[in-house]
Amino acid sequence: MRSLCRWLRTSAGVAVLIALIPFVSPAQQKPAPKSEWYFSWGYNTEWYTHTSIHISQPSLGNDYTFMHVRGVDHRGWDEGLFSEALSIPQYNYRLGTIFNEAKGLGFEINFDHTKFIFADQYVRIKGVLDNHPVDSAIAFNEQNGFYYFLNNGANFLLFNVVKRKHLTMTRDEKIKLDLFGKAGIGPVIPHVQNSLFGHPNDQGFQFGGWNIGLEGTMRATFFNTVYLEFCNKLDYARYSGLEIYKGKAHQAFGTYEWILNLGVSIPGKKR
Repeated sequence: MRSLCRWLRTSAGVAVLIALIPFVSPAQQKPAPKSEWYFSWGYNTEWYTHTSIHISQPSLGNDYTFMHVRGVDHRGWDEGLFSEALSIPQYNYRLGTIFNEAKGLGFEINFDHTKFIFADQYVRIKGVLDNHPVDSAIAFNEQNGFYYFLNNGANFLLFNVVKRKHLTMTRDEKIKLDLFGKAGIGPVIPHVQNSLFGHPNDQGFQFGGWNIGLEGTMRATFFNTVYLEFCNKLDYARYSGLEIYKGKAHQAFGTYEWILNLGVSIPGKKR
């Protein structure tokens, strides 16, 4: 009898708890999107690892390297963003889709217009210059006829796989916080502009190598439509065959980026 009473109390307690839970029938649930498309635009700043730039100019008898070069970015957006075209400062865009909402899996085209400036420093030059060995330091600046700019872009293009994790949201679901992880590979499309020993190149855009990247992004979405995101990104780029006067340049460097984007999310088909 005592066991029966205990069982009845337990069953009654469970029944009360079940009655208090506000279940929603499948008909009442809001249909969830099977997919989502999104687009964002924003601006960035970078820090680069030191790099060595190899120069090959066979017709001039030159095969040398600028050693441990310090490169800097040129943000532009801190010099009067609204007084110039939006594409002049260091900008970036993302165009992507979450094709599996349940698992948070997606794909993205990821482009960063970054600028790499090599100028105004003493740098070691080592190799062969004018068919003679050289190992010395020079003042690399425009006054001496030197500049080396990927200034209309070092330009990282990546094709990323994306993983999204929902973190939290307000009770009315008007504000959502998500974490994104991204990884990808793609070409670099630099704009090459330089002068070595007073000889400028014919500047322009070119496919100039490849890059790989990892990105972590925190995104806040408002009313399921507009979002603001802050990204931290690591990128490694290898450049080859870059145009210089009567020759080619080769280099590689790593990049750490901070990125702030404003975007729009468009839901796909409903379940």
